[in-house]
Amino acid sequence: MSRLIEQWFLFFVWLITLASLLFIPKEKYRVALMVFLFKQCVTWFLGLLVVEWGWIVYPLRLFWKVNDTSFTFEYFVYPVISIFFILHYPERRGVGVKLAYYAAFTTGIMIPEYVIERYTGLIDYLYWTWYWSWISLFLTFGVSRWFYVWYFKPVRPDKIKP
Repeated sequence: MSRLIEQWFLFFVWLITLASLLFIPKEKYRVALMVFLFKQCVTWFLGLLVVEWGWIVYPLRLFWKVNDTSFTFEYFVYPVISIFFILHYPERRGVGVKLAYYAAFTTGIMIPEYVIERYTGLIDYLYWTWYWSWISLFLTFGVSRWFYVWYFKPVRPDKIKP
């Protein structure tokens, strides 16, 4: 695939991701912002690890002089997807439904990533495979969910000390 087509592809990914932000309910902006910022912290650390250890290379990326990770995915697309993961989480459903929800979101990211890695020059797996991506995505969704529950846990009036 030519560099120009790959650049246009990145442009459309940014456009679609920005447009998806319009679907966040106004009353959920606070939650969305916290999830977004927390996920950026997680992906910044893990993304830098896999790139610095030479497991993945991103030949075409934004801010190529500053950072070797994929700014588009690590700092924007994946945190935005995580917002929707948290906002639509099946809170009152059984464990099976919740695990299927995790798996669906993880697979929904992994399939396009695999296709992009295989047919474009945007991602090159060196010592990495699709299943490591799947596992890391699944676990980071779990970490984000844990953070959300911890951060937004309701404060019971009987637990407040005067």
